[in-house]
Amino acid sequence: MNKIKITLADDHQIILDGLTEVLKNHEELEMMGTFPNGKELLDFVRENAVDVAVMDINMPELDGISCAKILKREFPHIKIIVLTMYAQKSFIDEIIKIGIDGCLLKNNSGKELYQAILRVHSGKFYYDKIKDFVSEKDEIAAYKLGAREIEVIKLLAKGLGTNEIAEALFISKHTVSTHRKNILNKTGVNNTTQLIQYAHDNNII
Repeated sequence: MNKIKITLADDHQIILDGLTEVLKNHEELEMMGTFPNGKELLDFVRENAVDVAVMDINMPELDGISCAKILKREFPHIKIIVLTMYAQKSFIDEIIKIGIDGCLLKNNSGKELYQAILRVHSGKFYYDKIKDFVSEKDEIAAYKLGAREIEVIKLLAKGLGTNEIAEALFISKHTVSTHRKNILNKTGVNNTTQLIQYAHDNNII
């Protein structure tokens, strides 16, 4: 039996260790490597055969969304599962457009990740826990910001400018500028420095 070759990426070593411990007990899976960011995972995949990539959304150097876009472009056969702490339905819409095969909230069990891996490897999607994600109305009340706007904030916090953000997200400079204007209006801040502080205070980054 050919084993399913798995890679994991998360910037928290304790999460990598925990998931590895759970998954290694399944003989049909083969752990190929664990990585602290999307860049190292991507470098590995370019040199090694991988079936399923599991990654966190928020990582340094190359985040999960950006990494997934590159993987889907260069290696469309690789199945991707993302892990997130943000329970937002607009986020699901975003990652479905990218072609990501599955999504789990980080508080879900390793057993569920195992089931998700088997399912996406068979060619199906894994969004069974979508009911755990808040409705759009609740999202607006709780967060004010959409998934794309949160992405822009995170990139701003990394010091990226409008042109760099546009390139990273595969959108136009005009769209980035519109997002920045909408973000400032929603959060009630006046500049990027205040916005980053707002994002820290509200656990967005």
